Amino acid sequence: MKNLYAILILLLVFKLHGQTKISGVVTNAKKDPIVGANIYLQGTYDGGTSDDNGKFSFSTSETGTQTLIVSFLSYETFTMVGDVSYMKDIVIKLKDDVNTLDAVVLSAGTFSAGDNSKVNVLKPLDVVTTASALGDFVGALQTLPGTTTVAEDGRLFVRGGDANETQIFIDGIRVFTPYTPTTNNAPTRGRYSPFLFDGITFSTGGYSAEYGQALSSVLLLNTIDEPDQEKTDIGVMSVGATLGNTQKWENSSVSVNASYMNLAPYNTIFSNRNNFIKAPESASGEVVFRQKTDAGLFKLYGAFDASNFELTQEDINLPAGQYIKLNNNNFYLNGSYSGVLSDTWRMQTGFSFTNAKNNIKFGESDIRDAEKSVHSKLKFKNRINNRFKLYFGAEYFKTNFEERYNDEFVDNAKYGFNNNIAAAFAEADIFISKNLAFKTGLRGEYNELFNSFTLAPRATMAYKISSKSQLSLAYGDFYQSPSPDVLKFHQDFEPANAQHYILNYQYNADRKIFRAEAYYKDYNSLAKFSGEFPSFDSNFTNTGYGFAKGIDFFWRDSKSIKNVDYWLSYSFLDTKRDYRNFPEKAQPNFANTHNFSAVAKYWIDDWKSQVGFSCIYASGRTFTNPNKPGFLNEKTKAFNSLSLNWAYLVSPQKIVYASVNNVLGFKNINGYQYANTPDMNGNFNRRALRPALDQFFFVGFFWTISEDKTSNQLDNL
Repeated sequence: MKNLYAILILLLVFKLHGQTKISGVVTNAKKDPIVGANIYLQGTYDGGTSDDNGKFSFSTSETGTQTLIVSFLSYETFTMVGDVSYMKDIVIKLKDDVNTLDAVVLSAGTFSAGDNSKVNVLKPLDVVTTASALGDFVGALQTLPGTTTVAEDGRLFVRGGDANETQIFIDGIRVFTPYTPTTNNAPTRGRYSPFLFDGITFSTGGYSAEYGQALSSVLLLNTIDEPDQEKTDIGVMSVGATLGNTQKWENSSVSVNASYMNLAPYNTIFSNRNNFIKAPESASGEVVFRQKTDAGLFKLYGAFDASNFELTQEDINLPAGQYIKLNNNNFYLNGSYSGVLSDTWRMQTGFSFTNAKNNIKFGESDIRDAEKSVHSKLKFKNRINNRFKLYFGAEYFKTNFEERYNDEFVDNAKYGFNNNIAAAFAEADIFISKNLAFKTGLRGEYNELFNSFTLAPRATMAYKISSKSQLSLAYGDFYQSPSPDVLKFHQDFEPANAQHYILNYQYNADRKIFRAEAYYKDYNSLAKFSGEFPSFDSNFTNTGYGFAKGIDFFWRDSKSIKNVDYWLSYSFLDTKRDYRNFPEKAQPNFANTHNFSAVAKYWIDDWKSQVGFSCIYASGRTFTNPNKPGFLNEKTKAFNSLSLNWAYLVSPQKIVYASVNNVLGFKNINGYQYANTPDMNGNFNRRALRPALDQFFFVGFFWTISEDKTSNQLDNL
């Protein structure tokens, strides 16, 4: 027995003698000790934790080269590879983890929404629950700062830019014809259903080098990656009907939406300032197919719509009125793939094809437009480490536009253009710490039509002031081809240019967000032409220029008042430009100096209802009064509108929804049309351009049939 004890003691001595002590201290970048850090040798049970002074020590019997791991919440994991005999009194500085929720966000000029967004400003659901939006993306976005209220148009006018300066993308791929055509003084709508999308990014300036051919703004829409269940959505409305269905399989799914709209019954009940011979009618369909692969996701999105109307519109120069007839067919196909190539590499690729046709009768004029456009794109992302991410790619745009024109004097005149643009871009996200980050990028474009090459640098810096607020700076060069109404007659241009300078402050707390953003935009090389409208005999130049500057404010709060979600936005805009047929530099007639909107939604438990309102105010817009000297020398009165909505939950899957726009019946004026010739007293008579409808009433019943028997088309009710 004594011999056994001796052997055990001898083994213990040898073991203790063969152990190595590992020791050191763990601090942060400011040299403050980190308490409770986890320190261990990879692949062993040997390790310990740091004490109140950040110190640690433990023993190991391992020898030779080993891997020491040090980790702590909200810090990057530290790895040290070396001989254990040298792991004594080491000083380890942990870096802040730039991927934590309280890290700085590169977001100057950008409003983002969706499951992965750290800055939740506007959700897709807001599109269908904002009283003034009428289920349209653009209508909801017009309650955000930076947008301008142009009630008779309906498209996005952003920070002094006209509607052609904003581009829309679905899953990163360009949409060439995003709006349904309409007649004068009647707002258009976006073509696509909000129910198929789960992410919105609306950038009012300073956006990524990935996106081009937009001088002012980009709107990015992301289709749903994976539906949560199979379901059928049925909608019956005062203006038409909708039907949607989603089917799921193990690795794939498909969603289909169809709708039919006809305003004839509505116009029979409510008088319209337009004398419709055939009220606006449209039929549309959308489908999204999704297929999971071992390393990624493939999505195919297709949309088709056809619309038509015929009317005689009041015209001060035509006693019988202006006859207008339109038929439109639009097809859009979008395919995209996103996948993982390795632990650090990802790739995205996609394409879109657009085929759009318009047949227009305008008095004695017969106009037939046809546009075919293609966009293809390939993008790579390399996460070199948590602090440096590299993005680069290339894309190609091809547009073929053709117009045929006939009237009593012109026989089958043909206009058009082929515009091919090749582009490459590279961009890097650089995180110095979780409080300081940079985004820098460069975009190059070659325009075959103009035989020109442009380089557009972009840069953003973001600094986190506190755990809830940050400052951002952004600069960017942006280029875009002239609009088709000019390009179809003349192609000897240079790309138009805009430079953006942005200063952004953002406060983001629990269900509260405040943004203040000042900006300046400098325009150059804008297209100009002689005559009232561009035509084959106009004189064209590239000498237009201008500026836009202002400040935007936004506040959203869904916490302070129980069951209430509201937001407020205000924009101040100072802009002038000399472009198109302007004889001098002036504030364009689509720009409002002041824009204010307030939106609120209140859930009432006892009524099983959500009620809401949208209030919009916009100061007057410029117009030219020929009875006074000067150009764009007067302003209309201010635009006002108060809209109300009510959603009643009949049962968990059945909703009755009603809304009314401009409930107080404000007599808004969009501008004036003057007579071409003066009267006996030398005065030019005029008529006010009023909305076709002062108010719009909407009632709908929406029924969802799903597996869980609780989901509905307004999932927050």
